Amino acid sequence: MLFTGLVEKIGVDPTEIAISDDWMQGRAAYGGLGAGLVYESMRQQLSKNVPVRCLQVSFIGPIFADNLIVSSEILREGKSVSQVLGRGVQSGQTKIAVLGSFGAARQSSVQVSDAIRLPAEDPETLEAMPFIEGVTPNFTKHFDFRYATALPFAGSRDTVLRGYVRYRQAEPVMGEAQLLGLIDAWPPTTLPMLKTPTPASSLSWTVEFVQPLPSLAGDEFCQYEAEIVHAADGYGHTRARIWNMAGELLAISQQTVTQFA
Repeated sequence: MLFTGLVEKIGVDPTEIAISDDWMQGRAAYGGLGAGLVYESMRQQLSKNVPVRCLQVSFIGPIFADNLIVSSEILREGKSVSQVLGRGVQSGQTKIAVLGSFGAARQSSVQVSDAIRLPAEDPETLEAMPFIEGVTPNFTKHFDFRYATALPFAGSRDTVLRGYVRYRQAEPVMGEAQLLGLIDAWPPTTLPMLKTPTPASSLSWTVEFVQPLPSLAGDEFCQYEAEIVHAADGYGHTRARIWNMAGELLAISQQTVTQFA
């Protein structure tokens, strides 16, 4: 099923979603799916169509290939800014929690735009990362990755991960939920520095969206560049930016990653 097909199942009331094996990475579903589903529940709680400005995601436990109950509640709905809390639950345990800040536009004398970031190369000229059964995570079969820097476990010294990604099958809708899926499809930025396959996962994730969100077609690559800000003691702190192919900034992403090497 397309990512959007799962998102469209979410309603205002708590919704039970069947997570299939093809969205897994090892024993757990990849985080972008859970975040996208919870976000959609949060968005539907608001009485006004107010854009999301920031999501703070905590990955509390692995989401298994089973039913996930998605729900959310408004903590405060103000005139301009609203705060919404969402969660995904399996077997009575919260597996993912998301705090979202939604804010209406207002007049401001401060106007600073990120410079247009045109692609450094044509992603079609880069080799597509293959899906290899039993080697690459199951969920990657839904994505078309084009790495411009080293692949995971290459033993690279480069602290930057850069490339392009799109859904392998064009999505009929490309909103914030689908963008969350594209951003989190990338592996932790620390993995290319490792020499052998090693477990790693996101502990926390913050995504800030540019609003109004620039357009991104359902079959369009988006540009991704992430850097390791600091890594030690089994934790890595990374920061990324995501652009469409017109070079317009879509989102800013920060993660705390746990790794076991």
